[in-house]
Amino acid sequence: MVGAGTVGQWLLRAIDSGLAARYDVDLRVVGTANARDGFVYDEGGLDIPRTLGSLSEGMSIADQPGARAWPSALEGLRATDADVLVEATGSPATDDGEPGLSHIREALERSIPVVTSNKWPIALHGVELARLARSRRAALRAESTVMSGTPVLRALTEGLAGATPIALRGILNATANFVLSRMNSGDSYEAALAEAQRAGLAERDPGADVDGPDSVAKLMILSGLVFGRQLRPAEVVCRGITGISRAEIEVAASRGARIRHLATLAFAEPGGVGEVTARVEPSPLPGDDPLAHVEGTTNAVVCRARPVGDVTISGPGAGLELAGQGVLGDLIDVARSLATS
Repeated sequence: MVGAGTVGQWLLRAIDSGLAARYDVDLRVVGTANARDGFVYDEGGLDIPRTLGSLSEGMSIADQPGARAWPSALEGLRATDADVLVEATGSPATDDGEPGLSHIREALERSIPVVTSNKWPIALHGVELARLARSRRAALRAESTVMSGTPVLRALTEGLAGATPIALRGILNATANFVLSRMNSGDSYEAALAEAQRAGLAERDPGADVDGPDSVAKLMILSGLVFGRQLRPAEVVCRGITGISRAEIEVAASRGARIRHLATLAFAEPGGVGEVTARVEPSPLPGDDPLAHVEGTTNAVVCRARPVGDVTISGPGAGLELAGQGVLGDLIDVARSLATS
């Protein structure tokens, strides 16, 4: 089952193009949903071109011969079955992570694997959902919630299995990093933000990016899924980049440093134990710090783990196609696992 939001539509096109078949994976979409039209289901498989056509023409996705429909996604999920749920709704930064949280819980309770690009349900309830997934022996994949198509969660959880995570630092928002990169090159904040908006990197209201909530959500996800420690938004000290002046940029440059919007996570004891320090704030980084040289829309994470040491993962961190790629990669991984189980 696939959601019919923006990322979901990209994924539907990718499935229809046969992209997954390159990896010997046969994907059939039996259900899809959006907030306007509710949930539509056909056990034999939906007509993807018809679904995409309905969406582009503003018509109802429920207008499909032989398909059944329910008023909401949750009602449809409860009445039907599937091998995997792709949850790509836009759940805002609220205390409950809805509507995505209920969709994810419903699937996992029934041992249906979940692939999601939905940040806030995982940010707010990642530890609980990961525990539920393990108890039901169902996969929970959320790669695109942190660095879009750049694989970071699986690398830090499965790739470092057996190591003990100690601390983490990262540049987690592509828009904020783009703006600061331009400012480090001489632009004013206003000019840099306007360029980001023209390039489609920043929304008309860029608050989620430049004020820090997006980075806070990503840091909470990393804390929950990598360290096993659930954070609340109030536990993350957050300061955005809107107050950064040319003078601060120049003072940092005179000392051989660059200001970055840095997310940091540290625990009193290794492995997410004891008191936690979580921050998202502009920080001057010295020239020998690898994060000081992360430019433009690139994101990066440095995770310190015993006995490995520092592991750095960097790559592009923004864009619909990259987010879709992250979801598709997770979906292919889950499909392969189901085929061999």
